[in-house]
Amino acid sequence: MNALLDGWTGDFALPPFDRIRDEDFGPAFDAALAEARANIAAIAANPDAPDFANTIAALELAEGLLDRVSGVFYNLAGADSTPAREALQRELAPKLSAFSSEVTNNKALFARIEALWQARDALNLTAEEARVLELYRQMFVRSGAQLEGASADRLTEVKARLAVLGTSFSQNLLAEERDWFMELAEADLEGLPDFAVAAARAAGAERGLGAVVTTNRSLIVPFLQFSPRRALRQRAYEAWVARGANGNAQDNRAIAAEILKLREERAALLGYASFADYKLEPEMARTPAAVRDLLMRVWEPARKKALADAAVLEAMLRADGIAGPLEAWDWRYYSEKRRKAEHDLDEAALKPYLSLDAMLAAQFDCANRLFGLSFRELPGPFYHPDVRGWEVTRGGAHVAVFLGDYFARGSKRSGAWCSAMRSQRKLGGDVRPIVVNVCNFAKGDPCLLSYDDARTLFHEFGHALHQMLSDVTFGFISGTSVARDFVELPSQLYEHWLEVPEVLEKHALHHETGAPMPADLLKRLLDAATYDQGFATVEFVASALVDLAFHEGPAPADPMQKQAEVLESLGMPRAIRMRHATPHFAHVFSGDGYSSGYYSYMWSEVMDADAFAAFEEAGDPFDPETAARLERFILSAGGSQPPEALYTRFRGRMPGVEPLLKGRGLLDVA
Repeated sequence: MNALLDGWTGDFALPPFDRIRDEDFGPAFDAALAEARANIAAIAANPDAPDFANTIAALELAEGLLDRVSGVFYNLAGADSTPAREALQRELAPKLSAFSSEVTNNKALFARIEALWQARDALNLTAEEARVLELYRQMFVRSGAQLEGASADRLTEVKARLAVLGTSFSQNLLAEERDWFMELAEADLEGLPDFAVAAARAAGAERGLGAVVTTNRSLIVPFLQFSPRRALRQRAYEAWVARGANGNAQDNRAIAAEILKLREERAALLGYASFADYKLEPEMARTPAAVRDLLMRVWEPARKKALADAAVLEAMLRADGIAGPLEAWDWRYYSEKRRKAEHDLDEAALKPYLSLDAMLAAQFDCANRLFGLSFRELPGPFYHPDVRGWEVTRGGAHVAVFLGDYFARGSKRSGAWCSAMRSQRKLGGDVRPIVVNVCNFAKGDPCLLSYDDARTLFHEFGHALHQMLSDVTFGFISGTSVARDFVELPSQLYEHWLEVPEVLEKHALHHETGAPMPADLLKRLLDAATYDQGFATVEFVASALVDLAFHEGPAPADPMQKQAEVLESLGMPRAIRMRHATPHFAHVFSGDGYSSGYYSYMWSEVMDADAFAAFEEAGDPFDPETAARLERFILSAGGSQPPEALYTRFRGRMPGVEPLLKGRGLLDVA
């Protein structure tokens, strides 16, 4: 029996993880694709006149089995890859792309959608139905449904090739991150705090070695912060930033160039001046010019602050007897020293109060106080022994299942993300979501987080709340199915509750003694909230501007040369690199999700700073009325209305950029 094709009758209809085998996925996808094709063919050939029920609602349910199988497979492929899963990913990429093109190129099917669109004013649709119809038509048109002949065929070929290339980019990056490590002798552990030593030993134990540094962010960043051995910092840093550009079988540079060329062709086939114009059309920003305007308004004050900070750090470097100049592998080391000197704040002193369990309790407690959610841990088994699960309820009623997969391992791609194995919908029955948060924290006993790690935890849980609190009829607009530059609003907004003093007073407890974080340490932590934001903002905005430049003009034959030209034109500070250089810029090249859209984190930050101000204006970070508005108009609404309308209904207006600059400590610099 194929467990993926059985009815899932266990608690909460969870996938039967303990019965799913890698060899089940291929046949399950074949069966799911066959069922979806049959369902769609029946909709297209329906002799009855098109109406919303027999066309749009029918399409919503046509790929149910495919959604179920995909929801499991792609979560496992990203978080717990195996050679068999990677091989199937490569096989599925063109196959699923071809299926998608079959659907959007189905002229009879599109004719039914177009007939509904033209008659929409006479259909007596609900507001949600009207929005879903609009988005379905938009999806078909932007996928080439109106193209004919050779143009339609070529677009299908382009999309299939892009799917293959995106998969290759991701798998190459995973291999690079899995294979590189730097062994550390006992003397090389000098200066590293206990938590960093423990993490290095744990990473080495996985490889049958002593202590090692890998390119996992939660391991390499503390090494760069604390190791006094400059040559080792340089070696580790250069390996980190060279991922995907090592001249080996995993080199991503040629893949990135081909992706950009094909995206340019795709946009041209659809009648757009550039891929950025195509990609940004349905987003809040709308145009490349609007994106560039926002980024440049932030770039100048951030660069000014970063250059001033660089001068201070270079003076510290020279005081250590090093002639300079300050290099990228020096920044975090001297910035950590400066933070300790100026704010009396030491990462090593903070971590004992920021255990993973304590911060999980904090994020759950905030969700309870804001939205009345309760969390009961479940026994599993889940898809990996590291994964934990909770039933989420409100007033005793089931809301969702939440899975947390928090530790770095060789089978998991880097970064942090939120996904749904099953999304919320009401069509065809009340379907409750299964939501997954994935992070890459260094495993320890206990797992101790940096403050940045804790922010990441809250960030991904903000996405999870967007999924769990979704309350729409149609899965097509459920949860995070919103404009890319709106999707980061709930996640970045939730980070603000980590900075609420009463949250840390209650939950930042020493992992050994249970004592709360001392009041003076808590004050110093919050006072330093904007420390080094020149650096953080510059490395982010540089990446966003390179992404935009890649896609708003002719595709560069050599993306690395284009990257260098953009950074030079910006006056990029010498000792700061892009947060994501092109060969490992997975946001942009592993798929279309954030292509021309990396800016969206900052676009959303304009809103999240203003949105949290609504709670501050109410005089209570847990104000019930403000929380209820946030849930009603943002978290539960999904894509049921345009994002501008949803935000305006929550806040009464759209925000300006000033709250963002203030939140990053850059307002006075500007």
